[in-house]
Amino acid sequence: MPEAPSYAIVGRGRWAGVMHGILTQEGRAVSMVPDARQRKGGSDAEYVARLAADLKLSGPGVAWICVPSGPHILLMLRAALDVGVHVVVEKPWLCKREETEALAERARSLGLAVGIHYEFCLLDGVAAWRRNFESTEGLEFTGRFLTSKAARRETSALDDLGSHLFAIREYAAPRASVAEIECAYGMPDERRVWLTRAGKVTSPINFTANTEPIIQRFIALFERAVTTGENFPFDLEFAMRVADASRHWSARFK
Repeated sequence: MPEAPSYAIVGRGRWAGVMHGILTQEGRAVSMVPDARQRKGGSDAEYVARLAADLKLSGPGVAWICVPSGPHILLMLRAALDVGVHVVVEKPWLCKREETEALAERARSLGLAVGIHYEFCLLDGVAAWRRNFESTEGLEFTGRFLTSKAARRETSALDDLGSHLFAIREYAAPRASVAEIECAYGMPDERRVWLTRAGKVTSPINFTANTEPIIQRFIALFERAVTTGENFPFDLEFAMRVADASRHWSARFK
């Protein structure tokens, strides 16, 4: 059995600490690259070179980027590819399609995997949806993701929380039309998705109080792709489809 890869966590926020703890518990060697901000006045080239040098010093097999979304994500991903390591990026993916396609092609040419962390796609209920509804027509999808956490200044609720909902639909029931999406901060916690067929709800999933090891499942799936070369389902192409679905939904209200 191939040896599990080592990891470098890029970032120093709360989620970086969470991922460091989970990977360590899974027995992975983990280092930290905490200085992930682009310095004021520095060029993009200088930023990429600095991050690449930090990653090279850490010597990981996988760089896990744990910072909020923004234009810096493209530069971070470029730095990781320059060093020749596989990459996991936290959702949401908000980069432009042309830039994303160029990086996806570069990763393919280097034989490197890039995954976007849509962990809720690995719920048992979502796996059942995928088995039963992946090719089914005539379904409507409804999702609700509310959190009591305060609003994030960097990302809208639809982009941040909604990315999970659109990812579930894209992965498990991509032919379902979107009936309703509700996302909000500062509300009682609620995470639910359901499908409707001919006006009747079918196979609802309530993951408000999830206890399934979905992050561990994501790690195992990504590492299998890294070690075997098989396709990883939550890649940059998948992320672009999720982003397109979110934008299409948003455009209905403009």
